[in-house]
Amino acid sequence: MAEFWTSSGYHLLERGRSGHLGLTDDYLRAFLMRAELHPIEESCEMERAVHDDLMSDPCRAIEESRLETIADADAAENYRFLLAFRDVLVAAGSLEAGYLDIVRADGIALPPIFLDRLAHAILRNILDGSEDPVRVRAAELLFREQRVTLQDSAVMVADAETVDAHASGRNLGSLGQLAAQAGTELASVELDVMTLANAGQYWERSDLFDMVLDLRFTAPGLDALARCLEAWIAHFLDIKTRIQPAPSITDERWSWHIGLDAEASKLLDALYQGDDVGEDRMRRLISLFVLEFDNPAQMAPAIAGRPVYLGMAMSQSGVLRLKPQNILVNLPLASAG
Repeated sequence: MAEFWTSSGYHLLERGRSGHLGLTDDYLRAFLMRAELHPIEESCEMERAVHDDLMSDPCRAIEESRLETIADADAAENYRFLLAFRDVLVAAGSLEAGYLDIVRADGIALPPIFLDRLAHAILRNILDGSEDPVRVRAAELLFREQRVTLQDSAVMVADAETVDAHASGRNLGSLGQLAAQAGTELASVELDVMTLANAGQYWERSDLFDMVLDLRFTAPGLDALARCLEAWIAHFLDIKTRIQPAPSITDERWSWHIGLDAEASKLLDALYQGDDVGEDRMRRLISLFVLEFDNPAQMAPAIAGRPVYLGMAMSQSGVLRLKPQNILVNLPLASAG
């Protein structure tokens, strides 16, 4: 059985009988070790004291009066975010329940990185025991921003952070960064496109996020993403669905759609309303999917048995950032109908 995504923190968590993940002190300590929270040489005494207290007991109450005396206002704000995040997870009882509480609530405002970190760990849990590297690579789209390149009929997605690291020379060390800053042309670095021949290499480099996935229609990558979305819904909502890529929406009784990202949400709304959508904007639509419930009785009665259309689209700058919470909060469920 292949190991993958050590960076998710999955090994620091406890898996309960329900299959969901229980919060641990070590998981919270991993956040405290991040650059946004770890004290630096210029950190004041109070910042160091708060950090030491939380490292000793991550669930310790930290008074607002202490945070107000931290000299670095950004550091103090980062601690407020972490404490709010921690308190939600403690109250919820599991990472999955905490994730749902955050995305369903109006009053919990956290930076996207917290949702991404939760999705990373939860997907590692969902995919535990997987032997399909294509499916695991596709799951990266649910918590890591991608850069999209259209090549003939191919739709290539590469991890945005990895691409940016190559472009800046960070991956080449200090000399590479100096060369990039000086405008010196760096040796081109081509990321490997995942194929059936090299997919097995994914396991040993999963935390590098450096393999390119082809999401063209009928490609294994797009089907793998559909399976990930099915598993995501089932894990959170205990609802079985069937999701298949679709070339277009020709349904005259189109009744429900969900954008898997902000761009797709706006685009599908415009198409549903019959607005004129320009060719350039339509080119940003990477894929459509048809979602069907195994049990139509679990759907809102008004549209029970009807398909739900999903879409994902890149921004004008070629960035794809999925928001997997959209599918959890916007499915037309009977309990919400």
